Amino acid sequence: MNKLREKQRRLDENLRALGSVLIAYSGGVDSAYLAWCASRVLGKKMLAMIADSPALARSQFADALYFAQQMNIPLEVIATNELENEAYLKNDLQRCFHCKNELFAKMEKARVLLGFAHLAYGRNLDDRDDLRPGQKAAGKYHVLAPLVDAGLGKEEIRLLAREAGLRVWDKPPESCLTSRIACGELVTRTRLQRIEEAEEFLSGFGLKQYRVSDHGGIARIEIAPDEMKRVLSVAILQSISSEIRSIGFDYVTLDCEGFDRDSLNRALSQKNEAQPQARG
Repeated sequence: MNKLREKQRRLDENLRALGSVLIAYSGGVDSAYLAWCASRVLGKKMLAMIADSPALARSQFADALYFAQQMNIPLEVIATNELENEAYLKNDLQRCFHCKNELFAKMEKARVLLGFAHLAYGRNLDDRDDLRPGQKAAGKYHVLAPLVDAGLGKEEIRLLAREAGLRVWDKPPESCLTSRIACGELVTRTRLQRIEEAEEFLSGFGLKQYRVSDHGGIARIEIAPDEMKRVLSVAILQSISSEIRSIGFDYVTLDCEGFDRDSLNRALSQKNEAQPQARG
């Protein structure tokens, strides 16, 4: 615990040394904890910014706004237009780069206009080995990662957030709606909306970890193995299938392996490895 206290102290000192900072905020535990710390250390010399994006579920967006209000974190909403970028719509391995590039480009303009010294985001120590093209966009705009600089990993951030009384401390990791569309398949507003509606329907069963992926019109439902029993009856499965097909999917399947938070990264890594490598 002494090591954790030292990391917390280091984070506070690093934030204070920045003078002022704009923080990319999504409402997840990492960005929420970073924004809370920065507001505590810097007061009005920090500002959290959240993207009002079609790829962010409305329930997540509303919860992020409410948390910031609860914690008195200065917050501004900015609209992002990644659906106007054909490179993003292609949904290839660089999709996340185009998304974060859109966000950080707008944040950089706001930084200059509002007179803040730095940009920062909630990358943590455990993110370093993931396939995250968005980190390239962060590098392009010199976006800082204070949690990494303080040596904080995901579980340590959860511990500190719980100790601080932040209700998001055990919030499951949440990815954008676009990540539910099979890599290489076109992103459309209609597909994003039907994924969001399908997941909103499933939330009514009291599930905590679940996901609906869109595979060419097939809805692939992933549910945490220890929660699977909530839906394993013929009547419930039939009601799920009927409702999700009415939303716009052609077929509905249940992944027998259950929800796996790392499956998206593995799928992307496999596609990346399958790409022909350029020769020098």
